[in-house]
Amino acid sequence: MQQAIIELFQTNPQVAIMISLLLSIAISILGVVPSVFLTAANLIVFGFWGGLFLSFAGEVLGATVSFFLYRKGFKRLNDTRAFQYPKVQKLLQANQKEAFALIISLRILPFIPSGLVTFVAAVGQTTFFTFFIANMIGKIPAIVIESLSVDQLLHLSFEWKIGVTILGLGVLMYIMKKVGVVERNS
Repeated sequence: MQQAIIELFQTNPQVAIMISLLLSIAISILGVVPSVFLTAANLIVFGFWGGLFLSFAGEVLGATVSFFLYRKGFKRLNDTRAFQYPKVQKLLQANQKEAFALIISLRILPFIPSGLVTFVAAVGQTTFFTFFIANMIGKIPAIVIESLSVDQLLHLSFEWKIGVTILGLGVLMYIMKKVGVVERNS
């Protein structure tokens, strides 16, 4: 996927930045597609700092568009049974100060799905201004960490990339067994 994005950017250099931003918006709206492939493509094509800035701008723009779409389309869902769990209700009904701190802290953690944070903020009581500022602040360290990590992975030899992939798959399988997604052999 990363190579296809790089080729798309290189064959359309006049609109590569716009394509990157549109892809960021699409990834944010979908909410479950990781953006690491786009970040890697941005770093390769636009250089480290240009790619980092473009990834940051795309993430903020994507979360902003997603917030509006989720708010418009799903606002009425916050009264449904799925949102009656106490912890979800706390997030949904957080005051602006609590929501601000919560959004920043959840954005900094790279393993929390960005789409989930945006969705809960959009269907809850969070104002757009609170969401936008907290999202921007929280995205700064997240994008820097992601960009540095991706940059380091891009410079690894093929053997190290295979090793990191196997290690990542092993950790994923371990987590899935712990959570109960994969049945354990008894």
